[in-house]
Amino acid sequence: MTSASGAWHAPEPDDAPEPWPPRISRHASMRISDVLSQLRGDFPAVSHSKLRFLEEQGLITPVRTPSGYRQYSPADVERLRFVLAEQRDSYLPLKVIKEHLAAMDAGEPAPGPVPRVAAQPGAPVAGGRRRWTVALVADATGTPPELVQGLVDDGVLRETSGVLDPSAPDVVRLAVRLAEHGIEARHLRPLRSSAERHVGLVDQVVAPYRSQQHEQGRAQAQEIAEEIGDLLARLHTTWVRQGTTDLT
Repeated sequence: MTSASGAWHAPEPDDAPEPWPPRISRHASMRISDVLSQLRGDFPAVSHSKLRFLEEQGLITPVRTPSGYRQYSPADVERLRFVLAEQRDSYLPLKVIKEHLAAMDAGEPAPGPVPRVAAQPGAPVAGGRRRWTVALVADATGTPPELVQGLVDDGVLRETSGVLDPSAPDVVRLAVRLAEHGIEARHLRPLRSSAERHVGLVDQVVAPYRSQQHEQGRAQAQEIAEEIGDLLARLHTTWVRQGTTDLT
């Protein structure tokens, strides 16, 4: 087979395995904001910069429009879901996750439990967010319901009409790990208050964009909010790590 440049390339074999996940649309028509709304039900902390980083590492390859915007397919979303789950649940490095994806693309069995693929690719869960309750979070994290309720009572988790924040499972897992070192829920409340002040700072920046009536302004507000939030989180992490290094 000869390409447009005149170079010869071997034809693809007819029996080449379909890349993972199979039978999922690879038509790229989703914006990065659409992808984030799909994933945040299970991965509340996922951000624009996280997706760009995974792209740089070769985990996904979104299509670029003539104007340079990224577009994603339902198959891209499921690959991202697999990568994020492996990082969160198995603590695997990206190099190993990339090897697993390559093996699945070649038709080999998935390592460990079969990766979950959304029943309706592209369809958000409950408007893009799962409705977490105390009981569901306890079940998902393997912790007693009274522990989760205690975090609610201490103001570490926020509950509205019986529904917790989308990030509740991650907060519970982290709180359990910290409790192993004697850091209790009452110690975490000031951290929550500090985070809320940071959100207020971001809100001041994006408010003019969010107030715009057209979709482009609202999309810009979301992107700026994600970027500033990520920068603030990284700055906080840098300070904490430097401080703990100084302790030793």
